[in-house]
Amino acid sequence: MQLQGKVALVTGAGSGIGKAAALLMAREGAWIAALGRNTEELEETVAAITQAGGQALPLGADIGDPDQMYRAVQQLIERFGRLDIVFANAGINGVWAPLEELSPADWTTTINTNLTGTFLTVKYAVPYLKQQGGAVIITSSVNGTRIFSNTGATAYSCTKAAQVAFAKMVALELARDKVRVNVICPGWIETNIDQNTEQRHLEEVKIPVEYPEGSQPLTVDKPGSPEQVAQLVLFLASDAADHITGTEMWIDGGASLLQG
Repeated sequence: MQLQGKVALVTGAGSGIGKAAALLMAREGAWIAALGRNTEELEETVAAITQAGGQALPLGADIGDPDQMYRAVQQLIERFGRLDIVFANAGINGVWAPLEELSPADWTTTINTNLTGTFLTVKYAVPYLKQQGGAVIITSSVNGTRIFSNTGATAYSCTKAAQVAFAKMVALELARDKVRVNVICPGWIETNIDQNTEQRHLEEVKIPVEYPEGSQPLTVDKPGSPEQVAQLVLFLASDAADHITGTEMWIDGGASLLQG
């Protein structure tokens, strides 16, 4: 098992990429702290892990709330005694709208969840990661890193670009403590993130573009799966990636090369 004896904190672990990564890392021997806001979904993830013989702890918390995130990490340490891997995955699409219609509240909500949430997740984990070294993986996106044609996704794309800058800064800062920090940039993946997306009047600002047939070069018109992304997370969390830090990796079937 690649992660035997290690403890992993996974945010957004109740569904999609977070759940797939939590299940895969548990199968590879890690003890999992599954964090999210939907306690019912978290319990399902934890139950699947424990039924398979693994160890898991549900942590109900809002990643944008400093007090909740601090307490969640303390609960993790009280239960498992250490922390080796952080998968800062939770996030929202938020509101996609023309700039004039994007309210300060819309902007703040997306920034607080995606960017501040990443900061808080990593910040409170760092003292424990430093004790023996470890790995941080952050979920960014093709939006804001390779694709800029999704007009109206301004707040979302800004958070995704900022996550990459955050990772590079922190990777250098933590390198002496043997803590690696990397970023994954998924494209179209079959998840339920669209449930927290609100689109307003995008037809007014979107520039019409015709792509060649097939938006996904590797899979034509099929999205990637959470399980495929989980395999990348496992690699970056494992010792197989022990000389990789401060790096972003795109996992999108080549779509961003076509659409960027």
